[in-house]
Amino acid sequence: MQEELLQFKLQQVWTLVDLPLGKRAIVTKWVYMNKKDERCIVIRNKARLVAQGYTQEEGIDYDEVFAPVARIEAIRLFLAYASFKDFVVYQMDVKSAFMYGKIEKEVYVYQPLGFEDPEFPDGVYKVEKALYGLHQAPRAWHETLSTYLLDNGFQREVPDEFYELGLQVTQKDDEIFISQDKYVDEILKKFSFLTVKTASTPMETSKPLLKDVEAEDVDVHLYRSMIGSLMYLTSLRPDIMFVVCACARFQVIPKVSHFHDVKRIFRYLKGQPKLRLWYHKDSSFYLEAYSDSDYAGTSLDKKSTTGAEYVAAASCCGQALLIQNQMLDYGYNFMNTKILIDNEITICIVKNPVFHSKTKHIEIRHHFIRDSSEKKLIQMIKNHTNQNVVDFLTKAFDVSRFQYLIASIGMLNL
Repeated sequence: MQEELLQFKLQQVWTLVDLPLGKRAIVTKWVYMNKKDERCIVIRNKARLVAQGYTQEEGIDYDEVFAPVARIEAIRLFLAYASFKDFVVYQMDVKSAFMYGKIEKEVYVYQPLGFEDPEFPDGVYKVEKALYGLHQAPRAWHETLSTYLLDNGFQREVPDEFYELGLQVTQKDDEIFISQDKYVDEILKKFSFLTVKTASTPMETSKPLLKDVEAEDVDVHLYRSMIGSLMYLTSLRPDIMFVVCACARFQVIPKVSHFHDVKRIFRYLKGQPKLRLWYHKDSSFYLEAYSDSDYAGTSLDKKSTTGAEYVAAASCCGQALLIQNQMLDYGYNFMNTKILIDNEITICIVKNPVFHSKTKHIEIRHHFIRDSSEKKLIQMIKNHTNQNVVDFLTKAFDVSRFQYLIASIGMLNL
């Protein structure tokens, strides 16, 4: 404990002051652990002082809680690149530990119990660098480290460390698979769906999701728990993304009909637990984006089809630009990326200023797609609805069409 407090002093983590009027201090606590060797023999007892960050109030004690974590798109891109280059991926890992980063918010903590300054017992510590436990600690360290490295001539390049996000990556001689089979088994067991009758698709085509105000309520906590478990799957299981997001809209007051739809998703997962993303070594390595929207096709909101398609295309453009920048680090220039869309009016709005007067109801932030098109960062291409491989992300389909679309995006059931 004395060692920990000595480090705080050497690192100038805090300053002893009077608590300013109108401010409050956060309680600290000691966390104890035993450091063991490879034989599980205790070789050191360690104490760490942490702040009880759960008492912090957003907007008062902190603003953002960003922590540097790997985007799932980055993982998928890396594995696709590794497969294309015939690299062997041995391990993925990410370190979550961090040192004391400088913080900008005014934060105070009480003196550790039993270690009060005898000459200043009622004082508190003004935190200059983020303690473990504070909401802004990960962000503060990331900003401090990034700033130092960039100021000293370092550049952001291909990471030589890899990431583990609870995913299963199976690498064979000429292909790589990404899946979450174990997680699927866990949630099926958790919600008692191991012995149910399976469903061939995650959503019924004949029964659209409605508010169903007059229907009977269901257990809101169970409903939200099931939705939360499914949301974690959507990044690697695009086959359930549409229906999970649709069901998530009813989490405030879920009804029996909504619960029935959620249970169908689990029954579908029971029949397709090992559906996984597939990257083959001989596959072409290029960037091509697809955009689609079906807001006006729902009975919940009869929004403008054109506006919805345009907003969706702008979102797609943002993702394309993100991937373009990442692939520059890999040595690939994918500028002027094709965005394939089945809505001609959207293409005209992006390319032709004459149509801009018809988009006054669309927020300005979506219009960056026009600049991206003018700068030839992206190009809008018309394709037929039947060839739009992301169609299953906007609506429900029958078994044959659904399976065709799933195979088209590179998903295999093994």
